[in-house]
Amino acid sequence: MSDTRPPLPPFTRETAARKVQAAEDAWNTRDPHRVALAYSEDSVWRNRDVFVTGRAAIVDFLTAKWAREHDYALRKELWAYDGDRIAVRFQYESRDADGRWWRSHGNELWEFDARGLMTRREASIDDVPIQEADRRIHGPRPESEHGAPFPLQ
Repeated sequence: MSDTRPPLPPFTRETAARKVQAAEDAWNTRDPHRVALAYSEDSVWRNRDVFVTGRAAIVDFLTAKWAREHDYALRKELWAYDGDRIAVRFQYESRDADGRWWRSHGNELWEFDARGLMTRREASIDDVPIQEADRRIHGPRPESEHGAPFPLQ
């Protein structure tokens, strides 16, 4: 597999939006190995209060995440972009081992190398308990809804 991940920086609104949708699509597979290929070998993360370095650690992190977060479904939205950086807001819903549903709201800051691989990811995330009847994210986003904004609450 190529070690280049188009679109490449510097980003335009269109290419940044494509990068965000590609990330959403990959994360919704819940395949840690597939997702990790979008990151450089030495990528560094801050995810909440956890710090991760390198693809192997990203795979381990995501494997544990999706073992805890059942029926995970994600939406990402482009917030801003500049050169080799993209800011994203996102929401995802998941169910814990006790069957409780959660909606997680967050912001991510991304930085890319010239090959389009993410070298840095910083994620701030808050969790809100919800009732199953209040869910609004059910699996991957249909193509007809790509780029559509989602409500704050």
